[in-house]
Amino acid sequence: MISIKINRSESDSIQSFTISGHAFFADRGKDIVCAGASAVSIGAINAVHALTGVTPLIEQGDGFLRCVVPDKLPDGTHEKVQLLLEGMIISLQTIEEEYGEHIKITFKK
Repeated sequence: MISIKINRSESDSIQSFTISGHAFFADRGKDIVCAGASAVSIGAINAVHALTGVTPLIEQGDGFLRCVVPDKLPDGTHEKVQLLLEGMIISLQTIEEEYGEHIKITFKK
């Protein structure tokens, strides 16, 4: 199962997210759940960088992705980063609704 943990601040801002595990929906290379989660998360990180100039701290490995949003961004930049990451969460929740046996999202403050 793919486990997604979204860490939020007390003000509800996304501070970081971690994605780990494998969906095991289909054979490697044919797993649409894994491909969808990967495309959505990497696409969101790329959008954050391309559209805001912010480079999050990234850790990657086999079946593992961790993204940490830098602290103390200017207000306008912070809002843009948050909007892009909230969009990512909505896309991942859409995948979870259809394939909940293979992907689980949890939130932590």
